[in-house]
Amino acid sequence: MNNKRDKIKDAGYEKHYVYNAHYHLIWCTKYRNQIFNNQDLAQEMQDLLKQIAADNQIKIEKMEVMPEHIHLLISFRPSKSGSSVVKALKGRSAFLFFQNHPEIKQSKMWGGHLWSPSYYFSSVGNMSKEVVEKYINDQIYNAVSGGKSYPSPH
Repeated sequence: MNNKRDKIKDAGYEKHYVYNAHYHLIWCTKYRNQIFNNQDLAQEMQDLLKQIAADNQIKIEKMEVMPEHIHLLISFRPSKSGSSVVKALKGRSAFLFFQNHPEIKQSKMWGGHLWSPSYYFSSVGNMSKEVVEKYINDQIYNAVSGGKSYPSPH
């Protein structure tokens, strides 16, 4: 797979592995308060998230900052956990945003948190579970029909 034409679209290539894992991540502001209700604040949060992602080797493939929630399509190395990625993005962005806007923390968030503690995290695949199951099930058939012996337990 060293040949450029053999590369898998949207996959990440590291020294010893290739990965193709993409995730849809959504989280809301605390109390669903509409914090990012103007272009400047929305752009600032977008820029913060891009910087945090770059610092943490997270690839943001698509992002939308809504007045009271964030949508991300992200990819990251399999050595990272989903919860550590969420913690980095939510935790650092809240800290930096409130550093820049203490008045929002006081007036709209009553001195509390920017983000709700909950979030939605889902894997996004280019193959369904059924396609992967069929691919695995066909391995023995393909080996045998290709003339290879296969010590099948089936």
